[in-house]
Amino acid sequence: MDEYTIEPLTVHTWNAFAALVERHNGIFGGCWCTYFHPDCSEREPGYEGSRKLKKRLVETDQAHAALVMVDDEAVAWAEYGTPDELPNIHHRKQYLAEADVIPDYRITCIFVDKRYRRLGYAKEALAGALDLIAAQGGGVVEGYPHEIGEKRMSNSFVYNGTRAMYEQAGFEFVRAKGLKNTVMRRTVQPA
Repeated sequence: MDEYTIEPLTVHTWNAFAALVERHNGIFGGCWCTYFHPDCSEREPGYEGSRKLKKRLVETDQAHAALVMVDDEAVAWAEYGTPDELPNIHHRKQYLAEADVIPDYRITCIFVDKRYRRLGYAKEALAGALDLIAAQGGGVVEGYPHEIGEKRMSNSFVYNGTRAMYEQAGFEFVRAKGLKNTVMRRTVQPA
């Protein structure tokens, strides 16, 4: 791994984040990592609408992520936020029906630049998000990683990392969610 730093997604790091997203055609069909945010009536359709929405959310401190930076280039991120900021999780109906606790924070998306995959940057993005959450006062944090069997899954389906990665980061398995998703939880102490 190259030397890296963790930076929060802010207006000051927007250009690095945007460059990473643009290098990957907007991520997952042009979503710009907006899928988990609330639906906004003023959102324009498509790639450009998603980009404008994400930028506005960053400018108004309603979108958070830990960016893994190599020099001035973002090479990975882990999106996190409160359930109000990130309500649109996969299998939401099942999740709400089985919920025993509503977390203080969610980690909903982890993405690594194609040039930097399989080098540990997803783990570093997750750790960076946990550190930023600790700096904001900590609390109960949930992630929704994937159960990976022996058969390799496409990176497009592993948008939030794996159960094993979360276990290594101190999360505990709570329950299954959907076919290959899980609910993992840990408490992060304030920094």
